[in-house]
Amino acid sequence: MSPRDFHLHDGKKGAALALRVTPRASKNEIVEVLSDGTVKVHLTAPPVEGKANEALLKFMSEVLDVPLSCLDIVAGAGGRDKLISVTDMDATVLHKKILEHMG
Repeated sequence: MSPRDFHLHDGKKGAALALRVTPRASKNEIVEVLSDGTVKVHLTAPPVEGKANEALLKFMSEVLDVPLSCLDIVAGAGGRDKLISVTDMDATVLHKKILEHMG
């Protein structure tokens, strides 16, 4: 019996982005990229009732120039460290857009 090749995918192409969020900052900004690749983000929104998560997705859609529908918080919605997925964008383009926004 020969092994079969399985090709599993979820139908979406994209990248994941690790973020560390500081709410109640003076302005929305990308502060730095940490040594482990985590992107440090400051947001003006408070961390109540999902307001910081909404603000984060809106801010990142502007930074990455993608519609909100392409972004999703896949982990860490209740904490400072979050993982968001960005559909229809590969990691190289994602990294470039983050660095362009910082500079």
